[in-house]
Amino acid sequence: MPPRIRQILIIFASAAAGAGLDGCASTQTPAALSASAVAPTPRSDPAAPGGRIDAVAVQGGNLYGEMKDAGFIVPAVRPGLVDAAFHRANVAYSTREAPGTIVVDPAGHYLYYVEAGGRATRYGIGVGRDGFAWSGEATIKSKQEWPDWYPPKEMIERRPDLKKQLVELQSGLGMHGGPGNPLGARAMYLWQGDRDTLFRIHGTNEPWTIGKSQSSGCIRMINQDAMDLYQKTTPGTRVVVLPAKVARR
Repeated sequence: MPPRIRQILIIFASAAAGAGLDGCASTQTPAALSASAVAPTPRSDPAAPGGRIDAVAVQGGNLYGEMKDAGFIVPAVRPGLVDAAFHRANVAYSTREAPGTIVVDPAGHYLYYVEAGGRATRYGIGVGRDGFAWSGEATIKSKQEWPDWYPPKEMIERRPDLKKQLVELQSGLGMHGGPGNPLGARAMYLWQGDRDTLFRIHGTNEPWTIGKSQSSGCIRMINQDAMDLYQKTTPGTRVVVLPAKVARR
């Protein structure tokens, strides 16, 4: 492993142990590696109206309507909650990367799924705050539908209120997958060789954070977008995370 990447992993692992990753966890992390996550501060969408929420309609379609999936309800995204600039779209995209590659642009708050013919599906994302930024290349080692979430011991000690939300699961104290889980409807786990980067691409139950830098490092997507990307990817998919100050690749 190149020294620079090794240094990044060491620094990041230290930060994760002390502060955790916002909404990042793994149900498949080996026992020797601690799963890391930070629960968002409990919050409801203050702007959401009562009753049924109309879905965001884009180009005559319905990208973000209510969905039923594996016995769960994925709520509709209220119009105006996510800036239209960060809605899913098929766009022209010039890149050296091969079709099937995922390119993450933290500076622009976009994730691109590269397609043939100079095109890509572009998704709006939420990314990490300064100090938790990470860039480099990785692959999707595994992926999970409605993943369980395992907060680290350090975070539970800082947030004892979380205990009432946690139960004993197969891999320790955690939260069952579901609409209230910080990982959302889908999670894709990023590894470098045999090392877990502790970064994930995942859904979120806080769609208002899309287009912003508010998490502790992971790549958040609207649940409907995470589900769309999930079905396009397989283990081994290459992921390129650009430096935060680089607009695109």
